[in-house]
Amino acid sequence: MSTAAADHLSGGAPGSASGPSGPSGAAGSGTSAGRRSRLRRWPRRPGRPHLLVELTFSVALYFAYSRTRRWVPRHETAALHRAREVWHAERWLHLDPELAINHAVNHVDWLIVGMNYYYATLHFVVTLGTLIWVYARHPSSYRGARTALYTATLLALIGFAFCALAPPRFLTDQGFIDTVVTHHTWGSWDSGHVSSVSNEYAAMPSVHIVWSGWAGLTIAALARRTWVRVLGLCYPLVTFTVILSTANHFVTDAVAGALTLALGFLAQRLLTGLPAYHLPGPVRPSVAAAGGPSPARRGGSASAVTVASPRPGTAAEQAAARRDKGSGGGSAGTRTHSRG
Repeated sequence: MSTAAADHLSGGAPGSASGPSGPSGAAGSGTSAGRRSRLRRWPRRPGRPHLLVELTFSVALYFAYSRTRRWVPRHETAALHRAREVWHAERWLHLDPELAINHAVNHVDWLIVGMNYYYATLHFVVTLGTLIWVYARHPSSYRGARTALYTATLLALIGFAFCALAPPRFLTDQGFIDTVVTHHTWGSWDSGHVSSVSNEYAAMPSVHIVWSGWAGLTIAALARRTWVRVLGLCYPLVTFTVILSTANHFVTDAVAGALTLALGFLAQRLLTGLPAYHLPGPVRPSVAAAGGPSPARRGGSASAVTVASPRPGTAAEQAAARRDKGSGGGSAGTRTHSRG
């Protein structure tokens, strides 16, 4: 490579072959900076997986849930017995706000009816919408987020299968109110449609907490606007209030749901070795990221190239050159070359 070309790539002035701004120093600095930049990056993340693969995962997960739903009602007596044990344990520990919240909210018709619909609809809508949003807008984070969600859901299904637990609303003798039945909300539990798709003895752990916690963390981690992140963080807190108000879960179920979600994220990290969410850093100029010259040096380089371009001399310069021709022709030529 010629000296002029090397000077142009390194950002130094023509002919400055020594020092940090010379071609060897700048090239070496750029190469080492680029190498350090590559070492600091996370391991390469694949793009979004094929849609057919994701649909297959979803169908398999729904099939597993359906099988669990058919199996658990066989343990109805054991599920009711466990619910009483959980309730008595919470009362003994004075961690039993469920009954008070259930009765307080039940007196406000519009609020409890809205919570009934919230419990029945947003559980699926927000989770599915968040999953689609991550797939479409944040493909680098999709695999990790999806793996954490599916792993936590599978762990919850295992809990349903081996630890069937009735919700508090079944304990009417303890004073709990089934708000869906009392207010005749659409989709009552005793209707044939809801009873055919819902597992009424799947209270431990709370999948509402698992899914709302996952959606809230995902939105808070990946959303660009602050108010959207705040809504994401508030969503699982509101869901926690709703599941207690409608007597669908104990506090113990919610705690178990949070632990199940944490295990899902832990399993995802152990499987992939990467965090679930890929958070992009601040955008840097490409030349600066590669160890190139600063804007001031780039400006100096541009001016040096401009000065080095050949141009005709002025009349005064030509006259001065003729006067000095006899005494210092060689030095004049050199001076003209350097100024030309």
